[in-house]
Amino acid sequence: MKYTLIADAADSGRRLDIFLSDKIEDLSRSRAKTIIEKGGVTVDGNSVIKASFVLKGTETVEADAGEPINLEAFPQDIPVHIIYQDTDLAVIDKKQGMVTHPATGSPSGTLVNALLFHIKDLSTINGVIRPGIVHRLDKDTSGLLVIAKNDAAHNSLARQISEKSAKRYYIALVDGNIKEESGIIEKPIDRSKTDRKKMAVREDGRVAKTSYRVLERFGSYTLTEFELYTGRTHQIRVHAAYLHHPVTGDRVYGGSNKFGLNGQLLHAYKLEFTHPSTSERLVFRADLPDYFKNVLKKLNSNIKLLQSF
Repeated sequence: MKYTLIADAADSGRRLDIFLSDKIEDLSRSRAKTIIEKGGVTVDGNSVIKASFVLKGTETVEADAGEPINLEAFPQDIPVHIIYQDTDLAVIDKKQGMVTHPATGSPSGTLVNALLFHIKDLSTINGVIRPGIVHRLDKDTSGLLVIAKNDAAHNSLARQISEKSAKRYYIALVDGNIKEESGIIEKPIDRSKTDRKKMAVREDGRVAKTSYRVLERFGSYTLTEFELYTGRTHQIRVHAAYLHHPVTGDRVYGGSNKFGLNGQLLHAYKLEFTHPSTSERLVFRADLPDYFKNVLKKLNSNIKLLQSF
Protein backbone atom coordinates (compact mmCIF):
# COMPACT_ATOMS: atom_id res chain seq x y z
CA MET A 1 0.00 0.00 0.00
CA LYS A 2 1.32 3.43 -0.91
CA TYR A 3 0.86 6.42 1.36
CA THR A 4 1.36 10.15 0.89
CA LEU A 5 1.76 11.82 4.28
CA ILE A 6 2.21 15.47 5.21
CA ALA A 7 4.61 16.31 8.04
CA ASP A 8 3.48 19.43 9.88
CA ALA A 9 4.98 21.60 12.61
CA ALA A 10 4.02 19.05 15.26
CA ASP A 11 6.30 16.52 13.52
CA SER A 12 9.37 18.73 13.62
CA GLY A 13 12.27 16.84 15.22
CA ARG A 14 10.64 13.41 14.91
CA ARG A 15 12.47 10.41 13.52
CA LEU A 16 11.17 9.14 10.20
CA ASP A 17 10.43 5.62 11.51
CA ILE A 18 8.45 6.99 14.44
CA PHE A 19 6.54 9.35 12.13
CA LEU A 20 5.53 6.48 9.84
CA SER A 21 4.46 4.15 12.66
CA ASP A 22 2.32 6.94 14.12
CA LYS A 23 0.72 7.92 10.83
CA ILE A 24 0.10 4.47 9.35
CA GLU A 25 -2.38 2.34 11.25
CA ASP A 26 -1.05 -1.05 12.45
CA LEU A 27 2.48 -0.28 11.24
CA SER A 28 5.06 -1.08 13.91
CA ARG A 29 8.22 0.95 14.30
CA SER A 30 10.37 -2.07 13.39
CA ARG A 31 8.35 -2.61 10.20
CA ALA A 32 8.66 1.10 9.38
CA LYS A 33 12.43 0.84 9.80
CA THR A 34 12.58 -2.11 7.41
CA ILE A 35 10.54 -0.27 4.77
CA ILE A 36 12.83 2.76 5.03
CA GLU A 37 16.06 0.74 4.83
CA LYS A 38 14.78 -1.12 1.75
CA GLY A 39 14.29 2.19 -0.09
CA GLY A 40 10.52 2.35 0.19
CA VAL A 41 10.33 5.93 1.48
CA THR A 42 10.96 9.33 -0.05
CA VAL A 43 10.94 12.73 1.63
CA ASP A 44 10.10 15.60 -0.74
CA GLY A 45 10.89 13.25 -3.61
CA ASN A 46 14.31 12.20 -2.31
CA SER A 47 14.97 8.62 -1.23
CA VAL A 48 15.76 8.27 2.48
CA ILE A 49 17.16 4.99 3.81
CA LYS A 50 17.96 5.97 7.40
CA ALA A 51 15.23 5.34 9.96
CA SER A 52 16.84 7.98 12.17
CA PHE A 53 16.27 10.72 9.57
CA VAL A 54 14.85 13.75 11.42
CA LEU A 55 11.92 15.63 9.91
CA LYS A 56 11.72 19.41 9.82
CA GLY A 57 7.92 19.36 9.83
CA THR A 58 7.34 20.80 6.35
CA GLU A 59 7.82 17.72 4.16
CA THR A 60 5.77 15.41 2.01
CA VAL A 61 6.61 11.80 2.86
CA GLU A 62 5.75 8.99 0.46
CA ALA A 63 5.97 5.39 1.65
CA ASP A 64 5.37 2.06 -0.06
CA ALA A 65 4.44 -0.37 2.70
CA GLY A 66 3.35 -3.12 0.34
CA GLU A 67 -0.17 -4.48 0.15
CA PRO A 68 -1.73 -6.20 3.17
CA ILE A 69 -1.87 -9.98 2.74
CA ASN A 70 -5.32 -11.27 1.72
CA LEU A 71 -6.84 -7.82 2.04
CA GLU A 72 -8.53 -5.91 -0.75
CA ALA A 73 -11.28 -3.38 -1.16
CA PHE A 74 -14.18 -4.34 -3.37
CA PRO A 75 -17.54 -2.69 -4.12
CA GLN A 76 -20.49 -3.56 -1.89
CA ASP A 77 -24.05 -2.32 -2.22
CA ILE A 78 -24.17 -0.73 1.23
CA PRO A 79 -26.32 2.36 1.85
CA VAL A 80 -24.28 5.49 2.37
CA HIS A 81 -25.53 9.04 2.92
CA ILE A 82 -23.86 11.31 0.34
CA ILE A 83 -24.87 14.88 1.19
CA TYR A 84 -22.80 16.57 -1.53
CA GLN A 85 -20.89 15.48 -4.62
CA ASP A 86 -19.12 17.04 -7.60
CA THR A 87 -16.25 16.05 -9.91
CA ASP A 88 -13.60 16.63 -7.24
CA LEU A 89 -15.06 15.46 -3.95
CA ALA A 90 -17.96 14.04 -2.01
CA VAL A 91 -19.11 14.75 1.55
CA ILE A 92 -20.41 11.75 3.46
CA ASP A 93 -22.48 11.54 6.65
CA LYS A 94 -21.08 8.29 8.09
CA LYS A 95 -23.31 6.26 10.37
CA GLN A 96 -22.19 4.91 13.74
CA GLY A 97 -20.83 1.36 13.59
CA MET A 98 -19.28 1.69 10.13
CA VAL A 99 -15.52 1.28 9.82
CA THR A 100 -13.94 3.82 7.45
CA HIS A 101 -11.74 1.44 5.44
CA PRO A 102 -10.87 -2.28 5.31
CA ALA A 103 -8.44 -3.60 7.90
CA THR A 104 -7.46 -7.00 9.23
CA GLY A 105 -10.34 -7.11 11.70
CA SER A 106 -12.92 -5.65 9.28
CA PRO A 107 -12.12 -6.69 5.70
CA SER A 108 -15.55 -5.75 4.32
CA GLY A 109 -18.69 -3.76 5.09
CA THR A 110 -16.71 -0.54 5.40
CA LEU A 111 -17.30 2.96 4.06
CA VAL A 112 -14.69 2.31 1.34
CA ASN A 113 -16.61 -0.76 0.16
CA ALA A 114 -19.75 1.38 -0.08
CA LEU A 115 -17.93 4.20 -1.87
CA LEU A 116 -16.52 1.85 -4.49
CA PHE A 117 -20.10 0.83 -5.33
CA HIS A 118 -21.70 4.28 -5.30
CA ILE A 119 -18.93 6.57 -6.62
CA LYS A 120 -17.18 5.98 -9.95
CA ASP A 121 -13.90 7.84 -9.33
CA LEU A 122 -11.83 7.99 -6.14
CA SER A 123 -8.32 9.28 -5.51
CA THR A 124 -5.51 6.70 -5.51
CA ILE A 125 -3.02 8.37 -3.18
CA ASN A 126 -3.75 6.16 -0.17
CA GLY A 127 -3.61 2.91 -2.14
CA VAL A 128 -6.19 0.28 -2.99
CA ILE A 129 -7.43 -0.17 0.58
CA ARG A 130 -8.19 3.51 1.23
CA PRO A 131 -9.24 5.05 -2.10
CA GLY A 132 -10.56 8.57 -1.63
CA ILE A 133 -9.97 8.60 2.12
CA VAL A 134 -8.48 11.93 3.25
CA HIS A 135 -9.29 11.61 6.97
CA ARG A 136 -11.03 9.07 9.18
CA LEU A 137 -13.72 8.76 11.80
CA ASP A 138 -13.67 6.05 14.45
CA LYS A 139 -16.06 3.16 13.89
CA ASP A 140 -18.53 4.34 16.53
CA THR A 141 -18.22 8.06 15.76
CA SER A 142 -20.81 9.35 13.29
CA GLY A 143 -20.77 12.36 11.02
CA LEU A 144 -19.03 14.18 8.22
CA LEU A 145 -16.12 13.05 6.09
CA VAL A 146 -14.81 14.60 2.88
CA ILE A 147 -13.84 12.12 0.17
CA ALA A 148 -11.43 12.97 -2.69
CA LYS A 149 -12.36 11.85 -6.19
CA ASN A 150 -8.99 12.62 -7.77
CA ASP A 151 -5.40 12.97 -6.58
CA ALA A 152 -5.19 16.74 -7.04
CA ALA A 153 -8.23 17.24 -4.82
CA HIS A 154 -6.83 14.75 -2.31
CA ASN A 155 -3.54 16.66 -2.03
CA SER A 156 -5.37 19.96 -1.57
CA LEU A 157 -7.70 18.62 1.11
CA ALA A 158 -4.91 16.81 2.97
CA ARG A 159 -2.85 19.99 2.94
CA GLN A 160 -5.76 22.02 4.35
CA ILE A 161 -6.21 19.55 7.19
CA SER A 162 -2.47 19.59 7.90
CA GLU A 163 -2.30 23.39 7.83
CA LYS A 164 -5.46 23.72 9.98
CA SER A 165 -7.36 25.75 7.38
CA ALA A 166 -9.95 22.99 7.19
CA LYS A 167 -12.19 23.12 10.27
CA ARG A 168 -13.77 20.09 11.96
CA TYR A 169 -16.41 20.44 14.68
CA TYR A 170 -17.99 17.72 16.81
CA ILE A 171 -20.86 17.47 19.28
CA ALA A 172 -20.53 15.08 22.21
CA LEU A 173 -22.41 14.24 25.36
CA VAL A 174 -19.84 13.76 28.11
CA ASP A 175 -20.17 12.39 31.62
CA GLY A 176 -20.31 14.85 34.50
CA ASN A 177 -20.66 18.61 34.70
CA ILE A 178 -17.77 20.48 33.08
CA LYS A 179 -16.95 23.45 35.33
CA GLU A 180 -15.76 25.88 32.66
CA GLU A 181 -17.92 27.26 29.87
CA SER A 182 -15.10 26.77 27.36
CA GLY A 183 -11.45 25.90 27.21
CA ILE A 184 -8.52 24.48 25.26
CA ILE A 185 -6.87 21.12 25.91
CA GLU A 186 -3.25 20.97 24.77
CA LYS A 187 -1.91 17.61 25.85
CA PRO A 188 0.28 15.36 23.68
CA ILE A 189 -1.14 12.01 22.60
CA ASP A 190 0.52 8.74 21.64
CA ARG A 191 -0.08 5.01 21.83
CA SER A 192 -0.76 3.74 25.31
CA LYS A 193 2.29 2.01 26.76
CA THR A 194 0.07 -0.71 28.21
CA ASP A 195 -2.44 -1.24 25.36
CA ARG A 196 -1.47 -0.62 21.73
CA LYS A 197 -5.13 -0.44 20.72
CA LYS A 198 -5.65 2.62 22.91
CA MET A 199 -4.24 6.13 22.86
CA ALA A 200 -3.20 8.10 25.93
CA VAL A 201 -1.98 11.50 27.04
CA ARG A 202 1.80 11.16 27.15
CA GLU A 203 4.34 13.92 27.66
CA ASP A 204 6.53 12.31 24.98
CA GLY A 205 3.61 12.08 22.55
CA ARG A 206 2.62 14.15 19.54
CA VAL A 207 1.22 17.64 19.93
CA ALA A 208 -2.57 17.55 20.21
CA LYS A 209 -4.93 20.49 20.61
CA THR A 210 -8.70 20.48 21.11
CA SER A 211 -11.01 23.33 22.05
CA TYR A 212 -14.42 22.93 23.66
CA ARG A 213 -17.46 24.94 24.67
CA VAL A 214 -20.47 23.92 26.73
CA LEU A 215 -23.79 23.88 24.88
CA GLU A 216 -26.13 22.60 27.59
CA ARG A 217 -25.84 21.14 31.09
CA PHE A 218 -27.83 18.27 32.58
CA GLY A 219 -26.18 17.86 35.98
CA SER A 220 -24.70 14.41 35.39
CA TYR A 221 -23.94 15.12 31.72
CA THR A 222 -22.75 18.02 29.58
CA LEU A 223 -23.54 18.59 25.91
CA THR A 224 -20.32 19.94 24.44
CA GLU A 225 -18.94 21.18 21.14
CA PHE A 226 -15.35 20.22 20.31
CA GLU A 227 -13.10 21.61 17.59
CA LEU A 228 -10.04 19.73 16.37
CA TYR A 229 -6.86 21.69 15.72
CA THR A 230 -4.85 18.51 15.24
CA GLY A 231 -6.04 15.08 14.16
CA ARG A 232 -4.55 12.46 16.44
CA THR A 233 -6.21 9.06 16.71
CA HIS A 234 -9.11 9.13 19.21
CA GLN A 235 -8.13 12.73 20.05
CA ILE A 236 -11.45 14.04 21.39
CA ARG A 237 -12.15 10.84 23.28
CA VAL A 238 -8.70 10.87 24.91
CA HIS A 239 -8.80 14.58 25.77
CA ALA A 240 -12.33 14.30 27.20
CA ALA A 241 -11.24 11.39 29.38
CA TYR A 242 -8.20 13.42 30.47
CA LEU A 243 -10.60 16.08 31.76
CA HIS A 244 -12.36 13.32 33.73
CA HIS A 245 -15.40 13.81 31.50
CA PRO A 246 -15.27 10.84 29.08
CA VAL A 247 -17.67 10.75 26.17
CA THR A 248 -20.89 9.03 27.22
CA GLY A 249 -21.03 5.49 25.83
CA ASP A 250 -17.27 5.33 25.21
CA ARG A 251 -16.44 1.98 26.80
CA VAL A 252 -12.78 2.16 25.73
CA TYR A 253 -12.04 5.40 27.61
CA GLY A 254 -14.32 5.00 30.62
CA GLY A 255 -17.60 6.51 29.47
CA SER A 256 -20.81 5.51 31.25
CA ASN A 257 -23.56 3.60 29.47
CA LYS A 258 -26.76 4.22 31.41
CA PHE A 259 -28.67 4.62 28.12
CA GLY A 260 -27.72 1.23 26.61
CA LEU A 261 -25.71 2.74 23.76
CA ASN A 262 -23.84 0.88 21.01
CA GLY A 263 -20.98 3.38 21.03
CA GLN A 264 -19.93 6.86 22.09
CA LEU A 265 -22.20 9.89 21.64
CA LEU A 266 -19.75 11.74 19.41
CA HIS A 267 -20.88 13.24 16.11
CA ALA A 268 -18.84 15.18 13.52
CA TYR A 269 -21.53 17.74 12.79
CA LYS A 270 -19.76 20.52 10.88
CA LEU A 271 -17.00 20.56 8.27
CA GLU A 272 -15.43 23.60 6.59
CA PHE A 273 -12.84 23.66 3.82
CA THR A 274 -11.89 25.43 0.60
CA HIS A 275 -12.90 23.73 -2.64
CA PRO A 276 -9.76 22.41 -4.40
CA SER A 277 -10.80 23.71 -7.84
CA THR A 278 -13.08 26.72 -7.30
CA SER A 279 -11.48 28.08 -4.09
CA GLU A 280 -14.99 28.56 -2.71
CA ARG A 281 -15.28 28.19 1.06
CA LEU A 282 -17.70 25.35 1.76
CA VAL A 283 -19.53 24.60 5.01
CA PHE A 284 -21.46 21.38 5.61
CA ARG A 285 -23.58 20.33 8.59
CA ALA A 286 -25.04 16.98 9.59
CA ASP A 287 -27.95 16.63 11.98
CA LEU A 288 -27.57 14.52 15.10
CA PRO A 289 -28.49 10.83 14.65
CA ASP A 290 -31.81 9.74 16.13
CA TYR A 291 -30.22 7.69 18.93
CA PHE A 292 -28.32 10.82 20.04
CA LYS A 293 -31.47 12.94 19.93
CA ASN A 294 -33.38 10.32 21.91
CA VAL A 295 -30.85 10.51 24.74
CA LEU A 296 -31.13 14.30 24.78
CA LYS A 297 -34.91 14.05 24.93
CA LYS A 298 -34.60 11.77 27.96
CA LEU A 299 -32.45 14.47 29.55
CA ASN A 300 -35.13 17.08 28.77
CA SER A 301 -32.78 18.93 26.46
CA ASN A 302 -33.74 22.27 24.99
CA ILE A 303 -34.31 20.89 21.48
CA LYS A 304 -34.39 24.41 20.01
CA LEU A 305 -30.72 24.65 20.90
CA LEU A 306 -29.96 21.87 18.44
CA GLN A 307 -31.18 24.05 15.59
CA SER A 308 -28.45 26.62 16.32
CA PHE A 309 -25.62 24.21 15.61
